[in-house]
Amino acid sequence: MMEQHLAYHKSVMPNEVIDALNIQPAGIYVDVTFGGGGHSREILKKLDKHGRLIAFDQDKDAASNIPSDPRLLFIPQNFRHLRSFLRVHKIPPVNGILADLGVSSFQFDTGARGFSTRYEGRLDMRMNQSSELTAAKVLNSLSQQELQLIFQNYGEVTNAKTLATSLVEARRTKQFETMADLNHVLRPLAKGNPQRYFAQVYQSLRIEVNDELNALKEMLDQSVKVLAPHGRLVIITFHSLEDRIVKNFFRFENNEGERETDAFGNSEQRQLKIITKKPILPSKEEMKINGRSRSAKLRVAEKIEL
Repeated sequence: MMEQHLAYHKSVMPNEVIDALNIQPAGIYVDVTFGGGGHSREILKKLDKHGRLIAFDQDKDAASNIPSDPRLLFIPQNFRHLRSFLRVHKIPPVNGILADLGVSSFQFDTGARGFSTRYEGRLDMRMNQSSELTAAKVLNSLSQQELQLIFQNYGEVTNAKTLATSLVEARRTKQFETMADLNHVLRPLAKGNPQRYFAQVYQSLRIEVNDELNALKEMLDQSVKVLAPHGRLVIITFHSLEDRIVKNFFRFENNEGERETDAFGNSEQRQLKIITKKPILPSKEEMKINGRSRSAKLRVAEKIEL
């Protein structure tokens, strides 16, 4: 039988990630998106007996992929709690942080999780199965205007208003429970490429259910505080919303999108040096082997020694 981690997720740009982290054998590294453990395994190969790896993942299914290795500490939490749990475990400043923001293949390919349009299942979409908010609750409870904003802002859906109106109308007759319920409303409204349209809608709901963009902003803000001087921050994004947040954070070192100044109007001293002026993209060979890598962008920054 195939080990679950092999079916769970084919790690994107593993060699590029290891190069970007610039690993010190005795260093401390954090993989905030453990998933199938592919990137974590590559990091562990580069560490000696003194090195440590701290892995975060809020999905309880990820725990089955933890290798038996005394150098690895697994923390079953959302990465938005990065700083708190490093403090709890008395972890000193770390030498590198990796975040692979893609939904894992295992999550996409498990129909019951409700992430993919290819399968039948309940409208769930929770990364953290103990969370109360599901995609069904979003569709059944939010107002037409709130739904419209979700589809506009998180999926860039062109006919977001029409879609939101149609969903509110449909739920008067029958509450949304399954992906089939949602797809029935989507089919006649699909603009352009139906597959792309469905993907945009599903992405919107997934981001809302998991509060993904706010979690990313919180993690980025904490990352600078927990990195040691010369520590690397390595982020892989898969859509423009995430990439814009990471790009702006690297540039401004905050989530407001503008340079912070002191009381005299002077710019605060930079703490990050951008290593990748342009994002690193997967090779053509990798894109052929792993179709889900096609939209991946890797950005790297390094904490400056003040």
